[in-house]
Amino acid sequence: MVKRSDDKNRFVLLPRRWVVERSFGWLSFHRRLSKDDEKLTRNSESALYIAMLPMMLRRLN
Repeated sequence: MVKRSDDKNRFVLLPRRWVVERSFGWLSFHRRLSKDDEKLTRNSESALYIAMLPMMLRRLN
């Protein structure tokens, strides 16, 4: 979590925010996550875990 300084009134680039945006970009490649047609939330959650699996395995190397 990146803390924002309250004493600055103009735009300041927050470090490491690109990591979250990159992860969302990788998740957008999975078609099943683009539409949420599941009845149960646990099915949507399991689809998200399956989509995250290649990213997590890549980080282990």
